[in-house]
Amino acid sequence: QVQLVESGGGLVQAGGSLRLSCAASGRTSGTVYRAWFRQAPGKEREFVAAMLYSGTTTYYADSVKGRFAISRDDAKNTVYLQMNSLKPEDTAVYYCALDRGYRGLSPASSDAYADWGQGTQVTVSS
Repeated sequence: QVQLVESGGGLVQAGGSLRLSCAASGRTSGTVYRAWFRQAPGKEREFVAAMLYSGTTTYYADSVKGRFAISRDDAKNTVYLQMNSLKPEDTAVYYCALDRGYRGLSPASSDAYADWGQGTQVTVSS
């Protein structure tokens, strides 16, 4: 059983920054990717960023490239999402996700992930 707990969301003005955290506990062996997705009201969940669980390769959605950065702290089994130059269109509930092994799916596909956090709200005011 894997538990993911996100934190760090909140209200920020456009141009500001936030850092989200996702702490993982439980059986995480076999995980290949850890990722962040987001879902705005009335929209489908969309990919934000992903990284290899035990490597440095990262992936980003075009909409956040150059503004967001995904990183991890292995000692804390925690993944972070540093969000800079925030825009009102970044407003959404942000979810972290872990897979349970590589299944040949793109790390940008939500179908690749089996374990999800409860989400943390990010609101960017204009």
